[in-house]
Amino acid sequence: MKKLYVFYWDCGRSGSVEGIFIAEEKDVKNAIGKNVYFGEILGKHSEVYGILEEKDFKKIKVSDITIKELEEVIGDTISGYNPLAYLD
Repeated sequence: MKKLYVFYWDCGRSGSVEGIFIAEEKDVKNAIGKNVYFGEILGKHSEVYGILEEKDFKKIKVSDITIKELEEVIGDTISGYNPLAYLD
């Protein structure tokens, strides 16, 4: 079942990586513990990468209808970065 998630990584002085996206619960669970590589998204030579942890994701409670409508209008990435698209 698809859910709405918020992703957040604090990258110290370089900034942070954030995203709001829709994904299957099983896909998010399977991504935990895997490497993700974002590249230089925080500027030249930033090389943002690491291992996804459960604490990096927050599930947002919304209705299934809302999720369906968001997908139809916007797609699976609502804002920012979807870490599932950057799995190494």
